[in-house]
Amino acid sequence: MIDTFQQRAATLDAADPLASFRDEFHIPQHAGNDQTYFCGNSLGLQPKATRQALIDELDDWARLGVEGHFRGRHPWMPYHEFVRAGLAHVAGALPSEVVAMNSLTANLHLMMVSFYRPSRERPAILIEQGAFPSDRYAVESQIRFHGFDPADCLIEVAPDADSGTISMATIARAIDTHRDRLALVLWPGVQYRSGEVHDLAEIARLGHAAGAAVGFDLAHGIGNLPLRLHDANADFAVWCSYKYLNSGPGAIAGCFVHERHARTDRPRFAGWWGHDQATRFKMGPDFVPTPGAEGWQLSNPPILALAPLRVSLDIFQRADITRLRKKSKAMTAFYAEAIETVLGTHLDIVTPRDPERRGCQLSLRVRAGRERGRALFEHLERHGIIGDWREPDVIRVSPTPLYNRYGDVLALLREASAFLA
Repeated sequence: MIDTFQQRAATLDAADPLASFRDEFHIPQHAGNDQTYFCGNSLGLQPKATRQALIDELDDWARLGVEGHFRGRHPWMPYHEFVRAGLAHVAGALPSEVVAMNSLTANLHLMMVSFYRPSRERPAILIEQGAFPSDRYAVESQIRFHGFDPADCLIEVAPDADSGTISMATIARAIDTHRDRLALVLWPGVQYRSGEVHDLAEIARLGHAAGAAVGFDLAHGIGNLPLRLHDANADFAVWCSYKYLNSGPGAIAGCFVHERHARTDRPRFAGWWGHDQATRFKMGPDFVPTPGAEGWQLSNPPILALAPLRVSLDIFQRADITRLRKKSKAMTAFYAEAIETVLGTHLDIVTPRDPERRGCQLSLRVRAGRERGRALFEHLERHGIIGDWREPDVIRVSPTPLYNRYGDVLALLREASAFLA
């Protein structure tokens, strides 16, 4: 069976119009060969151009000192503007609606300062059960900060099935059930454990109809899917850049604020770099926010963190997120077919079968239970096949269209077959 998939993979890889982008990335090595790397959903690989981009900034700092703010190859004063168009492309947003800043959870807190405005009548936040822990911690702490009890005001929507997926009908029912108490709906674009893609526009519509603000955590959506945030009508969204955006461990994060809030008088935590650029250096005592997402900035941008993001977003603009999505759907379908055909007696794919309801990720569960699943994961890792493990029993495999090939699944099939036989 594996030989059949090997022949098909060779044909698909030979015809892949995006195949050359793999050469723009460093592929980690195992026993003298390329690793089979399926972990772009946790840490994206390093673009080869990143090293020189960082060296250029270090050289400008050494050569120019403070004048690098104005005379560098990429002047530091407007540096965040160099990633604006690229972020707008992958987020499906207007350039004024996006900004690179801080880290994901810091941005989530900043957004909740402005968009979680609880009252005695509307104190509740709705999230998915099993949300990424950092999101849950942030939400719970915000509820407590405002003097409310998470036991009463944190609403967690349970999955429909053991797979961990949550249907739109279940989300709609939860919003309707709690509509009179909801202050905020906070939902993932892609659920981190199951890999399920959610309909952002419909969730935003339902949340707004219930009188709530709506925000999205796009840690697993940005760079994975064409998001169309502006059209989805979200109030805000936050994301990290070290996964599919390939900007390095702990990379600078990003934020979206819809243009209808560009000149909002909502409360916010203010900082100097969010002040209107035209008068920022007058050093006045009164905060006048820059219109748009940039008005939520606090401090001047970290140039050495922005440089890798600039490099990666250049690749995304050349590859085009819609072309990447087309390859992702085809490649993930091929992987799913191969895994089910060769390993279907041992493994379940818990990610939805519908290509529109999944991105790059396939979440695998070993039927024999957690211990056998963990042992398989460690076996694959020892043989240079790098996915990641998420408790209690999921192996996440994420073929990333910028640098993975159709043929990469063959190593997974061979080693898993040998181990599970």
